[in-house]
Amino acid sequence: MRIFKKYFITGLLIWVPLVITVWVLGVLIATLEGFVPGFLSAQSLFGVDIPGFRFVLVIVVVLLTGVFAANLLGRTMLEQWEKLLGRIPLVRSIYNSVKQVSDTVLAPNGQAFRQAVLVQYPRQGSWTIAFLTGTPSGEVATHLPGDHVSVYVPTTPNPTSGFFLMMPRTEVVDLQMSVDSALKYVVSMGVVAPPPPVPVGRPTEIPTAPGVRQRGENAP
Repeated sequence: MRIFKKYFITGLLIWVPLVITVWVLGVLIATLEGFVPGFLSAQSLFGVDIPGFRFVLVIVVVLLTGVFAANLLGRTMLEQWEKLLGRIPLVRSIYNSVKQVSDTVLAPNGQAFRQAVLVQYPRQGSWTIAFLTGTPSGEVATHLPGDHVSVYVPTTPNPTSGFFLMMPRTEVVDLQMSVDSALKYVVSMGVVAPPPPVPVGRPTEIPTAPGVRQRGENAP
């Protein structure tokens, strides 16, 4: 029974990550394909069903939209489109909020979620991993004494939900680990620990085979 349990758990450790990965990709592809109308499906265009055709079509449309928006004509039309949406009361609030978040998070030169930090939450003495999202601004910043930063504290094991906090900069500890390593640490509930940081300025020792002299060593 002990051997059966050992092999069964080993099999689970192999299949669970693979199944979850395939499931997430399947949900993502199905969601993107849902935006393609029926008359643009492979069955309607070519008379035969081609798996993944709608997904490829969505990728091509997004890519062509980016190319079109990169020139002067595309930017002008995009500005007019945003002005039109800005005149619709309910749509204006939703669109502007989503656009500000997407511009901040997805911008290549943005600083949101670019650094993992260590903060004390939910009380003093309890530490957790968070991600820098920026600095407080506007009216909020005028009520905060000293230097503050905005951080996002993800929940475990689902990092898509969490808490938004504004904390004094002196209470935030910068981490050398990458954002990917920090996310793995959070999702795994501390099981998958990131590698220890490499000391800055410490030379890397290169092992040599027996009998081979290092540079600078005198011959016997």
